[in-house]
Amino acid sequence: MVALPAVVEVGVNAFVHANEGTMKSLIGRIDHVIRPRGRVFHGWWLVSGAAGIQLLSASLWMQSFGAYAVLLQADFGWSNALIAGAFSLTRMESGILGPLQGWLVDRFGPRPILRIGLVVFAAGFLLFATIDSILMFYLTWALIAVGSSLGGFQTLTVAIVNWFDHHRAKAVAVSQLGFSLGGLCVPIVILSLELLGWRGTAVAAGIAVLIIGLPLVQLVHHRPDAKGEVPDGTIDPHPAVAGRQRTNDRDLTPVEAMRTSAFWKISIGHALALLTVSTVMAHLVPHLKAGLDFSLREAGLVVALMTSCQMAGQLLGGWLGDRFEKRLVCIGCMLAHALGFMMLAFASNSTMVVGFALLHGLGWGGARAAHGGAAGRLLRCRVVRHHHGLLVADRDAGHDRGAPDLRLHGRLHRQLRGRLRCAGKRLGGRGGAVRNR
Repeated sequence: MVALPAVVEVGVNAFVHANEGTMKSLIGRIDHVIRPRGRVFHGWWLVSGAAGIQLLSASLWMQSFGAYAVLLQADFGWSNALIAGAFSLTRMESGILGPLQGWLVDRFGPRPILRIGLVVFAAGFLLFATIDSILMFYLTWALIAVGSSLGGFQTLTVAIVNWFDHHRAKAVAVSQLGFSLGGLCVPIVILSLELLGWRGTAVAAGIAVLIIGLPLVQLVHHRPDAKGEVPDGTIDPHPAVAGRQRTNDRDLTPVEAMRTSAFWKISIGHALALLTVSTVMAHLVPHLKAGLDFSLREAGLVVALMTSCQMAGQLLGGWLGDRFEKRLVCIGCMLAHALGFMMLAFASNSTMVVGFALLHGLGWGGARAAHGGAAGRLLRCRVVRHHHGLLVADRDAGHDRGAPDLRLHGRLHRQLRGRLRCAGKRLGGRGGAVRNR
């Protein structure tokens, strides 16, 4: 027993010595990706700005919707179905806006669209703090959705795929870490809701968007040549990726892209996956509170755990997406979605809820990264703004369907748990349908 520490020390030293070369190689590769010419490639500054903007959107709106819903029900007595309807309509708006947004980004570039979107986003929160009727709730929430769409993921992704080629999936994954970090901030938003009320929190959210979001837009540029750069920061890739040739295929027009089976498979598959995502966003917190007797803070911690796993899934999905067939990565993510949602549907204790958070978070994060990389690889840079807008229109059909499915169950909120089991079986089956595509 006395000699045990010495044995452990010898073993640790031997392990470190054996892996020293591997670690140096890994660090060298990471450094070459971030600083291909001895300085930080501006594309990664763009990615960090995109992550910050998505953090605002996720923490203040998308991931916090359920917490707002609980308090709005308590203040106004509105049903869960009525409140969820606003979320559903906002996702429909995003789908309709997608193609127009693609044209706007192509015509004016991402930076002015981001500025307009963030101002509208902030104005929506400030007006939301004054509502006193369901009509005003729907109108202000729609304004928030328009601002979030124009100043969020779709616009940012157009710029990112222009700046990266070999490392596109990784860049998309890192940018979307902001969305996951936003979920980690949900407990903070819930604390604000308890201290300031939902009206005070909405005002603070609007001010935060202006103060934090607008400066981040300065990091975003449409194309690398505007900064005297090239995609990935160098035309000479690291030896580890030197064997991969740059994609110089002819750019497709929007009509040509819509005639390909790949376009529709990506769109429909992602839309079906987002059935589960939109359902969770709209109904997770109310279900945990009313159906499983979680407190609002405990429900917020579940959201934080789920998005922590999403963050890990995005990093893993980005890494796998650059090395393996992206379709296989997406299939694995669909399986995780389906299994996770089934666990939530039949949850009777906190262990099953934790299992749901792990599976759903990993599947969601991995799918976002793999889908973004696959779409960028398929649709290329010159016309990706048009194509991405069309993909968004089809993708948000899934967001739109998810909330109505469970909104019907909200009408019988006392029986929500039983209804969720039915929804879980249905959505699990749809995950299998995607797997067979």
